[in-house]
Amino acid sequence: MGNDIAGNLSGRIISNAKYRMIFIGLVIMAVGIFFVSLAVGRYNIPIFDTVAILLAQIFPIQPTWTQTMAAVIFNLRLPRTIAAVLIGGGLALSGAAYQSMFKNPLVSPDLLGVSSGACIGASLAILYSLGPVIIQIWAFIGGLVAVSITVAIPRLMHNSSTLMLVLSGVIVGGLMSSIMGIIRYVADADTALAEMVYWAMGSLANVDMIDLYYVAPCMLVAGFILLLFRYRLNVLSLGEDEAKTLGVDVRKVRGVIIVCATLLTASAVCLAGTIGWVGLVIPHLGRMLVGPDNRKLLPVAVVLGAIFMILIDITARSLTSAELPLSIITGLIGAPFYFYLLIRQRMSIT
Repeated sequence: MGNDIAGNLSGRIISNAKYRMIFIGLVIMAVGIFFVSLAVGRYNIPIFDTVAILLAQIFPIQPTWTQTMAAVIFNLRLPRTIAAVLIGGGLALSGAAYQSMFKNPLVSPDLLGVSSGACIGASLAILYSLGPVIIQIWAFIGGLVAVSITVAIPRLMHNSSTLMLVLSGVIVGGLMSSIMGIIRYVADADTALAEMVYWAMGSLANVDMIDLYYVAPCMLVAGFILLLFRYRLNVLSLGEDEAKTLGVDVRKVRGVIIVCATLLTASAVCLAGTIGWVGLVIPHLGRMLVGPDNRKLLPVAVVLGAIFMILIDITARSLTSAELPLSIITGLIGAPFYFYLLIRQRMSIT
């Protein structure tokens, strides 16, 4: 069923046993990298002490670490590492869902305008000094408006080709960039403008536990719903008529997928700003590992996205004395990798 996804980068089919081995291996890798992220930085903490500090919250362990080590982990590194997991997994999951639903391997939250629309919504909320909950709501509305316009243009043109959808995303992205420029122009240079630039470049430096309390529940619920719908995504990939024959309410399923994927992207923007390439490249990497079946692809994409984002965050805060914006690193890695995929698979964009 998953083989019928248009533009699939890999026709690979693997057994359930092999899939379980790959998935368990990725989860173990993600857990290991999670602890490395807590230990590594400009202030290095021994990995044994890192694990002991966390376990001490549950078990009575005699301290062998300093209070500074514990403060660095709980106040700085733990919130941003959890955020990296949520953002990477969320963007990868939304990208895989969009690609499967639109049967288009070039689709991603970035190309559909979701990220830029969510960034505009968040920037407007920042401009009016609104709270984190309102920022998330406005980001979601902005992302939903952007993706709705992108999807509507091909329908108005009576052209549902891959190229038309990509061009629609370019049009909407250009429009959103212009609107974003206007918002920055009228923003206060001493307060709101600096925070807007933070959103545009992408960073986890300012994430704390309070931010996670607001955003994480929405991301977890939206992600869980998308994972529940992964079989229906397989059915949608067969075509609308076949899906209806199998008893799937196509309009309802598409609506749920768009809302959940957009909420994931908007929530990621709320936490760290605009981060490109994750939702485009990671699903393709997942297909190379487990094939196009969404029942296997979506869970793997979540774990791969989390691993990728944690590694990007470690690089951003460890490579130089000044922390690098996340979008710079994801672009430097994502663009060449995606170009490699295009060459390797000889994929046509039309």
